[in-house]
Formats: sequence, C-alpha cells, structure tokens
Amino acid sequence: MTGVLNRSAILHIGVVILLFALQFVLPPYHHTNMARIMTLAVFAMGYNVAFGYTGLLSLGHALFFASGLYAAGLLIQMGGWSALPAFSMALIAGGGLALLVGVLALRTTGVAFMIVTLMFAQAGYLTVLYLGEWTRGDEGLVLPAASRTIGSLDLTNDTTRYFCALALFSIALLGCYLLARSSTGRVLIAMRENEERSRMLGYDPLRYRLTALVISAVMSAAAGAAYGVLFGYVGATFASIQYSIFPLLWVLLGGAGTVLGPFLGVLLMTYLVDLAGDVTSAHLLVVGIALVLTVLFAPRGLLGTVRARWLPWLP
Repeated sequence: MTGVLNRSAILHIGVVILLFALQFVLPPYHHTNMARIMTLAVFAMGYNVAFGYTGLLSLGHALFFASGLYAAGLLIQMGGWSALPAFSMALIAGGGLALLVGVLALRTTGVAFMIVTLMFAQAGYLTVLYLGEWTRGDEGLVLPAASRTIGSLDLTNDTTRYFCALALFSIALLGCYLLARSSTGRVLIAMRENEERSRMLGYDPLRYRLTALVISAVMSAAAGAAYGVLFGYVGATFASIQYSIFPLLWVLLGGAGTVLGPFLGVLLMTYLVDLAGDVTSAHLLVVGIALVLTVLFAPRGLLGTVRARWLPWLP
C-alpha cells in the first residue's frame, strides 16, 4: 500500500515539477497557452469531483465558472477591489450558489438532474445578458491592468501569470488527490456505483452529494475568477452552454474519476483544436471524431483506460 501511495504521489509531484520547468523553455505562445490550460484544468477538476467521483451529470457548471468570473471581475471593475479579495469573494459566490442550486437540483437524479442544472445555467446566462448595463453582455469587460495585482506581483506579466496559474493548479491537484484517497472520496465513489447500498450502510446521499457539488462549484468559481484576473477579460460567453459542455468533454477525454485525467483532457483538446484549425475551418468536426474514437476504444477516457488495463494504482 505504501509503495502504491509513493508511486502515485511521485507521479503527481512530477507533473507539477515538469510544469514548473516548462515555464523556462516554452516560447511565448505556448507559455500563455499553458497558463490558460492550467487554469481551465482547475475547472475540469472541479467538474470531475461532481461527475467523475460522484456520478452527477451536470450541464450547469458554466453557472459556477461564470459566478467566480463575474464576482471577481465586477468587484475589480466597479468596486475598485484588488485581485486577492475579489478572488476570495468569488469562491464564496460559487459555494453559496452551489448550495442554493444543490438543495433544489439534488431532489432529482439522472437525466432530470442534468436538465435542472442546465435550466439554472441558462437562467444565469440570460441574467448576465439582461444586466448588460453592468456586465456589458457579449462585449464583456476588460479589467484594468492596475487592479490585476497581488501585493507587488503584477498579474499582467507573463511569468507571474504562469506561476499563479501553476500555484492554483497545484493546490487543486493536491486537493483532488487527497479527496480521492480520503474516506469522503471513497463514500462518493460508493454512491456513484451503488446508492442504495451506501444508504443501507448509513450514509446520507443528499449530504454527500451536496458536499461534492459545493466543492466542485468552489473549484469552478476559483478557475473562473483566476481566468478573469489573469487574462483580464470577463464576458458572457463564459456563462453560455458551451462552457457547461466543455468540462464534460475534457473529463470524458482524459478519464472521469482520475486525478490527472481532467488536465490531460484540457491539454489534448486545446492543442487538437489548434492543430485542426491550421488544416481546416471545421476544427470542431476533428474534435468530434477524436471524442467518438475515445468513446469507442477508450470508454473510460485515456487515463481511465490506462488505469483499468495497466496501472491500477492510479488515483
């Protein structure tokens, strides 16, 4: 058991060290791209807590991502807040919204839960458009560079932005790793596999699923707030349905219920879209074909399939 823990811990620490080292060798385009990938990977990891570990198929996570994005962005733009307090409030906004949505949506299961979360997300998107006087709708807000600082750290600087994205990614990765190894994580997985048996053992499904949804939402809101602060833009696109579908696709591609799967999914899909865009304007068709092939030949996702066939110790 200790050997398994050592191997998995070394793997995850190695990924963080590799990302740290890449900062010194990546050309400017890929440097910025990797900072964006790490930020969106936190969003995907948050979604994975709900879907991959708990079995909650949500189509409403754009609501949580956008809640963090707009909470931080509006406090900076209109309230004159600095980045760190605005980021902290974004986490509270995401968690509070998840409590409200969860108390209502978790009364349903399966397809009904998916539809209810989609309705909440669409309501959030329409609210952003309706309040266009403050949110600027699809046009969005460009955050002032002077407010994008943490103490003496200038978040508009490429190196600082990369290391902040890496720090957030590392914290999220450690949190997911510990959750997967914890008793709470094992209960969530048990409920995903057999809810009735878990209930018979004395575990309350509503309480554990609500906990998972709140954790998932806080991570998603953290990613949204970080995206706005690090890249300086807040727009309604991030509240639209596509940002509820993206994390699902990232997790399915990388491997649902694996700690590193969401990061791998974001990394592969980002560069797949880039490479396909150089060849054809129908880049989404290429992405669709890749996803279909993944479902056919690696139905558990890439890392999920690797775990099932060769490396059972992968968390």
